[in-house]
Amino acid sequence: MVISDAVQTLEHELRAIFGSRLQSLAVYGQRAHAASHAHGEHRGAHGSHGHEDPPTRTLAVVESLTADDLRGCAGRVEAWHDAGFATPLLFAAHEFEQSLDAFPLEFGAILADHTVVSGADPFASLVVDPADMRRACEVQARSHLLHLREGFLETRGRSDALAVLIVRSAAAFAGLVSSIARLEGHATDDVAAAARQVERLIDLPGGAVSQMITLVGVHDITSADADRLFPSYLEAVQKLVQYVDGWSAR
Repeated sequence: MVISDAVQTLEHELRAIFGSRLQSLAVYGQRAHAASHAHGEHRGAHGSHGHEDPPTRTLAVVESLTADDLRGCAGRVEAWHDAGFATPLLFAAHEFEQSLDAFPLEFGAILADHTVVSGADPFASLVVDPADMRRACEVQARSHLLHLREGFLETRGRSDALAVLIVRSAAAFAGLVSSIARLEGHATDDVAAAARQVERLIDLPGGAVSQMITLVGVHDITSADADRLFPSYLEAVQKLVQYVDGWSAR
């Protein structure tokens, strides 16, 4: 395995801070493979080709973690950001495992998509309890529904304000869709595929979920489109809440 220069530099700097206490370093997320295997120069968060790349996300497991360690890392964060990294997640040994029930969606995604850069794989024997995953999905779904209803009231019936609400909530909705797909064992970085899977699960014809997914990253839609989309959007979220509420592991 060939590790990119940027990732190697990060590993060396973390080892300068933690020494032998650095047990593992992993890259996680959709860009894990690309960040860990060099096929050319690593581009930073603002790449040389004129478009913005998502920051590379990393996680370090250390034997112990002190205030001095945090100060040492804080002094390097700006350089890490300049190199295209998000601020690393730092865990003392066994903290990740002990936190799985508290953050099943977030940490479940890491378990599903990570590449070990150095040390042993700290996630090799870990799994997320389906009951914890279901509970977290329910919280996510119910929260989205409540905020959607509240946001609609705050539009005061104005279609232009409704358009803003729909566009601004699209990314959170995509996250909810991905979480439910993962709950069903269909973890994928392809949100469109997750949307199609969820539409089949909740028996929602017409592509309402898929339509909303296409709005991620869109800056605005027309008032007419907002008035057309909102009823099916609201229905989809309500059905997702009902589905997760009644879900049980098969």
